[in-house]
Amino acid sequence: MPTIQIGRAAIAYELRRSATAAERRITVTPGHVEVMALTTDNDGDIAGFLDRKRQWLFNTMRDMERIAASRHAVPRFMTGSKIPYRGRNMPLTVRRTDAERIAITYRNGFIVDLPHWTGVDPDHLVASELKHWLKQRARRDVNEIAADYGKRFGLTPRSIRVADFANGWGSCGPEGSVLINWHLIFAPRKVLEYVVAHELTHLRHRSHGRAFWDYLATIVPSWKASKGWIDSHQSELSSDFLHVTT
Repeated sequence: MPTIQIGRAAIAYELRRSATAAERRITVTPGHVEVMALTTDNDGDIAGFLDRKRQWLFNTMRDMERIAASRHAVPRFMTGSKIPYRGRNMPLTVRRTDAERIAITYRNGFIVDLPHWTGVDPDHLVASELKHWLKQRARRDVNEIAADYGKRFGLTPRSIRVADFANGWGSCGPEGSVLINWHLIFAPRKVLEYVVAHELTHLRHRSHGRAFWDYLATIVPSWKASKGWIDSHQSELSSDFLHVTT
């Protein structure tokens, strides 16, 4: 899926072409950006259009994020809370310790050991450390999956990294650089495998034509089930629960 870079955010979008549209347009819905181009447009036409719409797109995405954030209560990070991880809500246990540094372990749930110097309201610290732990785990999983596909199918990207996406789940640049949304750590492992395979398939087939989907099916036969899961649960794959207000 192509992306447009706005500041530090890589905004993924679905590109569609229309033979009947009178003008180009961008449609933004929660978790999805669609760019409608003309059938006569070349890459330069589309890039110029997106560049002209850059500020509008940034403002629209920001406004939608504010609206979404106002609809959800922010949970607190205490023993008994649930943390989404690989498609399940796992229990959180927060403990005090005399150690100098915070530590997170995972054994059928998250265990956070807080050092003595933390205050009586450690929510911000726990949220920050959980986010860091989850992003690190996402990087590890993505690299493992990509290495496996590289070994079995010869799909080796120029680079692969995990990033924050304003929306979308992955992208493969024209030079073979792959980006994966770290929020996929909240989805089942097979869904993450599907997204990685999807982007690696673009190394062979750039567009979403028949050849693309046929090849993807040879390396991930169950891709339709994983795509269906992500289409149904995409609103849940968010790190909003890690943002704590006072």
